[in-house]
Amino acid sequence: MACTVRLEAPAERQQVVALTEQAFRHHPHSQQTEAAIIQALDRDGALSLSLVAADETCRVIGHLALSPVTTAQGAAGWYGLGPMAVRPDRQGRGVGSALVRAALGWLDEQGANGCVLLGEPAFYGRLGFAADPALRFPSVPAEYFLCRRLRGPAIDGDVVYHPAFYQGPAV
Repeated sequence: MACTVRLEAPAERQQVVALTEQAFRHHPHSQQTEAAIIQALDRDGALSLSLVAADETCRVIGHLALSPVTTAQGAAGWYGLGPMAVRPDRQGRGVGSALVRAALGWLDEQGANGCVLLGEPAFYGRLGFAADPALRFPSVPAEYFLCRRLRGPAIDGDVVYHPAFYQGPAV
């Protein structure tokens, strides 16, 4: 399935919000905050990268956000990948992988040191992410908190995302 990955256009935000809500609506581990996280990151100027995947008719079928994260030791150049969403009827067709590869390319161009995420090890492991016992995201099973170091020294400690990630469930 062919798709084009590009920067999100400002006029596409409502499509991204609707797509994200749809993609996470029945996800067993979602608290339905993903769309609100994207909006809060953007509002606070913390959305470092917002990519969309569009199908052959230019409809948005996927979205990925990147934002800076910090660690207790103050490591710089690290980003959090997510939320990432793919329309349910387009999942399993390479859209998410294309979004992640594009995001990793951008991170490399920016000279980033690495990227962390909360996600499925089977999916993200194919893209070079792995659990690292030295990095922690409290209250999350360690096997689902994954990282990919791009350059620089390894880091350790608790990872802290933007405050948008710590809000309660959407109502």
